[in-house]
Amino acid sequence: MLRIVVVDDQELVRGGFAMILDAEADMTVVGEAADGLEALRVVAEKQPDVVVMDIRMDGPIDGIEATRRICATTDARVLILTTFDVDEHVHDALRAGANGFLLKTMRRAELVDAVRVVAQGEALLAPTVTRRVIADLLRRPHAALRPPALLDELTTRERETLRLVARGLSNAEIATHLSVSDHTVKTHVSNVLTKLGLRDRVQAVVFSYEAGLISPGEALD
Repeated sequence: MLRIVVVDDQELVRGGFAMILDAEADMTVVGEAADGLEALRVVAEKQPDVVVMDIRMDGPIDGIEATRRICATTDARVLILTTFDVDEHVHDALRAGANGFLLKTMRRAELVDAVRVVAQGEALLAPTVTRRVIADLLRRPHAALRPPALLDELTTRERETLRLVARGLSNAEIATHLSVSDHTVKTHVSNVLTKLGLRDRVQAVVFSYEAGLISPGEALD
């Protein structure tokens, strides 16, 4: 049984998400919170597997800071709810340790599936969402002039795989691009994450940007 905490400052939205998730046979909503500070208290008390977290909330602690503290002090996975058309804090949420992003326009089944994926230890970042994340990153100045030494640990094919992940391609799309099997791509991705000490594909996107592996032209094509 997956234990879930739902955090959103809009009571109707929060209650709706909680009702949808609690109706699943393998899920139970063990707590709700209306702001980041309350989220910290509820998560510490209930020890959930997944926290469904809104980014923009009133109060001294927003969703980003709450995510940072939750990821630093618990084993809970954090699934961010966001409206990408207006959110300017995607990069901050990634660095805070968020395990996935879900648009608030998602369907009921997408919310349920997303919670299961994140609970299993996978990162949830659809290709279309990745491209928007990259667009946000590319608007930010950075001082990376050359890739860090860690990249020397990667093979040529692993480095190419990392670039394609950073461009927002799915495993199937990467397999087609490299003319290899899906299984081979999964192996490459796993090796990249292990060698670079990254948790998931979300961190790989941020790392690739900060290492200077991607440029505006190739990230958004």
